Amino acid sequence: MKQNYQLMLDRTIDSIVKSGSRPRLLLHACCAPCSSYVLEYLSKYFSITLLFYNPNISHKDEHQLRLDELRRLVGEMELGDSVDVVESDYEPERFFEIAKGLEHLPEGDERCRRCYELRLDKTAKAALEGGFDYFSTTLSISPYKNAEWLNCIGEALSERYGVNYLFSDFKKKGGYKRSCELSAKHSLYRQDFCGCIYSKIERDRRRELGNLKN
Repeated sequence: MKQNYQLMLDRTIDSIVKSGSRPRLLLHACCAPCSSYVLEYLSKYFSITLLFYNPNISHKDEHQLRLDELRRLVGEMELGDSVDVVESDYEPERFFEIAKGLEHLPEGDERCRRCYELRLDKTAKAALEGGFDYFSTTLSISPYKNAEWLNCIGEALSERYGVNYLFSDFKKKGGYKRSCELSAKHSLYRQDFCGCIYSKIERDRRRELGNLKN
């Protein structure tokens, strides 16, 4: 039976509000646009630290641009509490290791699932080491990311490391639309590929086909 991850998040937030607590959340951030709505939404209930760990981004300049935009967004947004941005090691070799043999697959296939697991595993470990109450990721806000995979991976890592995973599907309740509005408001750089070289190649191929048709 398919889970309603937004409903699960609603229930968690309800219990937090009733308890009067403010848990610490380590939130994996893929980029500023995806983080915008998630920060606006969750900062009311959690003390948030953003972890920027994205070894899938194949070029250092693209990696730095996305990190800079994330830091700028956090500095500009009016949030109920201060949000820290932590930059983890840039390890593209780790992404290429898990992608080996899967280079030919389209975006959204097994290579992406392994990439989710790589980034969430790093987040879960950091959450354990940092004494956080929860860990999660902004990735589920994208209509191109598999929320079922993300939440199943998060649940398994929660059991492995003993840190609560915050189930979510942030695209629900108008989340993706709101992220687009916030991106426009803050003039954020909105990338048109996930960051990895294989996604970039796929994007360029679509552009080429589009030009040929025109």
